[in-house]
Amino acid sequence: MELILEDGTTIKGISFGYEKSVAGEVVFNTAMTGYPESLSDPSYKGQILVLTYPLIGNYGVPKNTVKDKLLQSFESDKVQIGGLIVSEYSESYNHWNAEKSLGDWLKEHKIPGMFGVDTRMLTKIIREKGAMLGKMLYNNKDIESYDPDKDNLVDQVSTKEKIIYGNGKTRIVLIDCGVKNNIIRNLLKRDVKVIRVPWNYDFFKEEYDGILVSNGPGNPKQCEAAINNLAKALHQTKPIMGICLGNQLMALASGADTYKLKYGHRSHNQPVIMSNSNRSFITSQNHGYAIERRSLQENWEPLFINLNDGTNEGIRHKTLPFFSAQFHPEASSGPTDTEFLFDDFLNLVNK
Repeated sequence: MELILEDGTTIKGISFGYEKSVAGEVVFNTAMTGYPESLSDPSYKGQILVLTYPLIGNYGVPKNTVKDKLLQSFESDKVQIGGLIVSEYSESYNHWNAEKSLGDWLKEHKIPGMFGVDTRMLTKIIREKGAMLGKMLYNNKDIESYDPDKDNLVDQVSTKEKIIYGNGKTRIVLIDCGVKNNIIRNLLKRDVKVIRVPWNYDFFKEEYDGILVSNGPGNPKQCEAAINNLAKALHQTKPIMGICLGNQLMALASGADTYKLKYGHRSHNQPVIMSNSNRSFITSQNHGYAIERRSLQENWEPLFINLNDGTNEGIRHKTLPFFSAQFHPEASSGPTDTEFLFDDFLNLVNK
């Protein structure tokens, strides 16, 4: 098997997943653990994922244990990535909760995998040249290049019907743009009733106390229906929280603009600082777009700033209970430095 990047770089490896060729955007993840969560994260839809940690697969894939209508060890009900590239793949796995090998899991979901690659070198190429498209070719079977940003990926990963979780007194409408299960878990453990709705759903007919706009894949400007609904919601006073793509959608709904980052933020150790303070946090991120800070409207201000490149990592309204974060406060397998944002949101709701 071989990986071909759009700049012509060709890297050979060994196949260990489903035997087919795929194309997509090549991105990376720096986490030491948590590959079941990352591979099932809808934010990676349309992407070929490179894991930089050297050894992958040694603890297998967990059982499909269901609690509160959610798979406990995964971020969705299937593998969302287009393909997987690792340095060393462990055929042997050992964990008390393991049910199958990583390779078998990939085959089950028809996702190709490739190992025997210097993933740190590959990551350096991506970091130096910027976001890149690529192809994973099995047995030299060439396919057309694929740019996921040209598709409405959110429509592919969002729920198709309303789903209710929990029985709490506080009712939160969750706009599902590709929500990670751990966002729902964080709400449920705070005694919330979650009303999960499709990305383009008219949620104004629901009875609710607050709105949470989830993470998701791709270009936020593809989500016109969600942006229009949020624009209406911003004329009300019920609290709104956005996460990752939800941050960008809130910005667009408020009249600000977004743009494609040259590199994107792709790691579990991105430092951010809270505006007008010295409070800094280590965060997990996977996004290729950001808010144009200079386009923020008069009543809005930055909430977090990325300490590596100075880009926006969150916004808030100056007087109304609306705020968002570009990173993942619900990150699994961590870090959990910013999980308090769920408490901040529900405090606003309960007031």
